[in-house]
Amino acid sequence: MTIEEALDRYLRHVSVERGLSPNTTAAYRRDLVLWRAHLAEAGRRTLDEVEAADVATFPAALATRAEKPLGASSVARVLSSVRGFHRFALEEGLVAADVAATTRPRKLPSRLPKAISVGQVEALLAATDGNEPTRLRDKALLELLYATGARVSEAVSLNVDDVIEGDVVRLFGKGNKQRVVPLGSYARRALDAYLVRARPVFSPRGDPTPALFLGTRGARVSRQNAWLIIQAAADRAQLGIEVSPHTLRHSFATHLLEGGADVRVVQELLGHSSVATTQIYTLVTADALRDVYSTAHPRARWASSPA
Repeated sequence: MTIEEALDRYLRHVSVERGLSPNTTAAYRRDLVLWRAHLAEAGRRTLDEVEAADVATFPAALATRAEKPLGASSVARVLSSVRGFHRFALEEGLVAADVAATTRPRKLPSRLPKAISVGQVEALLAATDGNEPTRLRDKALLELLYATGARVSEAVSLNVDDVIEGDVVRLFGKGNKQRVVPLGSYARRALDAYLVRARPVFSPRGDPTPALFLGTRGARVSRQNAWLIIQAAADRAQLGIEVSPHTLRHSFATHLLEGGADVRVVQELLGHSSVATTQIYTLVTADALRDVYSTAHPRARWASSPA
């Protein structure tokens, strides 16, 4: 089987049989396009021609290529996609051995999620105040992101009917897994104001759509537009730091844990498949506790030597 045929088969597998989202499938495709190009340079055309040495040299090739060399985390992600592809090829009987089994990405240093303080979140949300339709929409979007910890892709994919009984929202996460998350009173009021006073302004400007969040032309707000909305609010709030949609998700998790929420509950709210992913946030709160302790407790630091 040619490499091209095998890649097409694998991408259909992750999309149809595993039910991965279009965004995730597209990410796999981008990674494997790089792998296909690497193999083409080595003269490989069929799966049987691929060797373990091809996989072993791939990370260095990605990191040192002339145009847009990849960083360590990106190399690790691409290599993970390659390993998944070759594991699939073995399981499907397309090859006799998994040539990628012994090549593992370099272990990366743990990076703690970046959260902003409650005061900074409040300043960010206050920067969307206003009665204009766009401000009402922006307020509803940001309030929802912070109230639910939704990924930006989950938020912009929402339909009006996904807001259930007024106080909860149905989110569809990775692998189209569904979870129901409470909204909270602030997000609920912001959504009500948007649905009554802003969405009816945008809706007639485009084709009929069930989308919850609409742009000024009546189409569904994209992930890129959501990022721009958040950036504009951060600029108006003069936070002086970089803020992204994921910043609100990180802040949601961190503030819940700081408030005493059980890590298992936060795992369910975030839609994490493993509690180990959620436990990263406990490191953030532990660091915050140490900082407060070291500055507030009279015996937290060494006293200066007496004169």
